[in-house]
Amino acid sequence: MRLWIAGLLALAACSDDKYSVERLQDPNTCLDCHAQHYKEWSGSMHAYAADDPVFIAMNRRGQRETGGELGTFCINCHAPMAVLNGTITADNAADFDPNKLSPAERGITCYFCHNVEKVTKDHNNGLVLAMDQTMRGGVKNPVDSPAHDSAYDPLMKGTVNNSEMCGSCHDIVLPNGVAIERTFKEWKQGVFSKPDSKLTCSSCHMKPTDGVIADREGLSVVSRPLGFHEHTFPAIDQALTPWPEMEAQAKGIQEILDPSVGIIGPKPRTGTRSPGGICLDQPGILTVRIDSLNLGHSFPSGSAFDRRVWLEVTAYRADDSIVFQSGKVPAGTDPDELLATTDPRLFGLWDRATKSDGTPAHFFWEIAAVDSSKLLTGSVTFDQNDPAFDHSMTARYNVPSFTEIERIEAQLFIRPLPYKTLHSLVQSGDLDPAVIPRMKTLTSEFAKSTWLKSTAGTGLAAGTNCNPE
Repeated sequence: MRLWIAGLLALAACSDDKYSVERLQDPNTCLDCHAQHYKEWSGSMHAYAADDPVFIAMNRRGQRETGGELGTFCINCHAPMAVLNGTITADNAADFDPNKLSPAERGITCYFCHNVEKVTKDHNNGLVLAMDQTMRGGVKNPVDSPAHDSAYDPLMKGTVNNSEMCGSCHDIVLPNGVAIERTFKEWKQGVFSKPDSKLTCSSCHMKPTDGVIADREGLSVVSRPLGFHEHTFPAIDQALTPWPEMEAQAKGIQEILDPSVGIIGPKPRTGTRSPGGICLDQPGILTVRIDSLNLGHSFPSGSAFDRRVWLEVTAYRADDSIVFQSGKVPAGTDPDELLATTDPRLFGLWDRATKSDGTPAHFFWEIAAVDSSKLLTGSVTFDQNDPAFDHSMTARYNVPSFTEIERIEAQLFIRPLPYKTLHSLVQSGDLDPAVIPRMKTLTSEFAKSTWLKSTAGTGLAAGTNCNPE
């Protein structure tokens, strides 16, 4: 009798002319009408989340080292539908294998985002799904679909939402209360969260364009102004194993990184152009000013204790011999290794995470404290009279032989992960060593600059010893 009643309830929950919830959970179902969205998503880090070898290795090791207490902590965000459907539980989380999951439960799927009914907390995935046949989106008056019911939801409207949906998974707080990822919190504290200048997560990471949202023969769908949002979700992480759309993924990462951070002088009160950010003052003080450019969060952000951003500075004589150098990090080496040994002046941007005994922590379950003072903050005001307007950081070096310097080159480099962590995962048998050489070191178009003795103090840098561009 109970089975019969359950069957009736299941039928009642499914509209006769719409796809079942089970079918809608499969991203391949979306391909029929949303081919472009599907193509972009398929190459994204959202689709890759459950297959990421570093995530799999960390989950495996973390389960072992915490005696299983880690449970579904990581999988809640990397394969949320597998947890919601009960396929992955605290009892079997240690045996997580993406190859054993169906497409409906592998990664961060279309259904997981577009079926959100409400947000209950701003961290550790506080998203609650309706588990119904209604797909929600940010477009008002959605066109009826033969596949599913459609509804407008302000949570997904790029220009009016408060980024809660993105923030709920992109802020992570450990059971001990330490916030190890704070991208949403950083955005809320910045100027772009304010009503008069709002830029949401999707404004930058899901660029809107005019276009048709669904495209299938028989559908009467019109192009909507800024109605089509890219589903590539670029940041700085990228696939470390063969994956669809890898070229497009790399292109998207560069496009969002280039305008994000720069070596640049302070913005003048008049005009729109700033001088370069390298200065050489007596008695041999070399400074390099680094600034985040229209960023809605800190830099680096996300798993900032894993990020490695550092400055390479080289000063040359007229014959190209080196007068001074800092931040020259060899391939396959972490900048913090040099900082602790041969290059104590190295300027690096990342969270300093420590264990309870004060030693460096390399895995999140070891973290007892985080020092975030070595991050660039995002913009907090547009008022140039406000001291908080300048949120830059300046690297300072004492160079006694400064009179010999004819040219200075400075450039920022970015890595998503430290080699030490990856090598440790290999040594513990949790990560394939073939993954390590696939990690790329990134840089930005604006995160490099050149100072020349012949042009210092000219143009935009008049009255200073800085480079004009």
